[in-house]
Formats: sequence, C-alpha cells, structure tokens
Amino acid sequence: MSHEDGMRVRREVLGDAHVDRAQAATTEFTADFQDLITRYAWGEIWTRPGLDRKTRSCVTLTALVACGHMEELAMHVRAARRNGLTTGEIKEVLLQTAIYCGVPAANAAFAVAQRVLAQDDG
Repeated sequence: MSHEDGMRVRREVLGDAHVDRAQAATTEFTADFQDLITRYAWGEIWTRPGLDRKTRSCVTLTALVACGHMEELAMHVRAARRNGLTTGEIKEVLLQTAIYCGVPAANAAFAVAQRVLAQDDG
C-alpha cells in the first residue's frame, strides 16, 4: 500500500491533530521512520480485512499495556474511542490486562486512560 493510503488510515484512526503534530516534528533523521510506520503499520496492518478497527484497537491497547508503552497508550485510548469503543469497553480491556499483563501495568494504564478520557470528555 502507498504512503498516501497509510496516511489516510493514520488520520482516520489517530486524528488530524496528532498526525499533523507528528509530521511537523519530522526531521531528516526521523523521516524514513515516519514513512515506515505510515506504510506498514497504517497502510498494511490497519487496513487488513481480517479484523475490524474496533478489534484492532483492543489488541493494540493490550499490547501497549503489556509492553509498558504508556505514552503510546494515551494516543491509542483516543484512537479506540474514534474506532467505536465505549469508555466501558476500554475499561474491560484494561481489566483484562490486569490478569494477563500484571496489576502494576494495568494500574498505570488505568491512570493514563482516566486522564485521557477526562480530558476528552471534559
């Protein structure tokens, strides 16, 4: 898939504001990496027909909690809402992570998600 197709999906999932910030921060040093994630993550994986975006968001939230990537988690909590997950469904995903990823990871994830959801709903 092309960079343009990946960028379209990236904007649909993450929102224009986030993508515009990422593009504005791109340097000569990071440009190839930005192109890589746009083409492969957004153009190849997020467009596959096997899972809908809501399910992909559930998987992504879980993976980010498991790996401790809380900065990315905040971004993907917003994406999950954009992809149709309710606050209650996000809570259920995070409860599931407490069992499979550990209570400390889920505790940190709940703090991030609560902050993000309060900002977005406030």
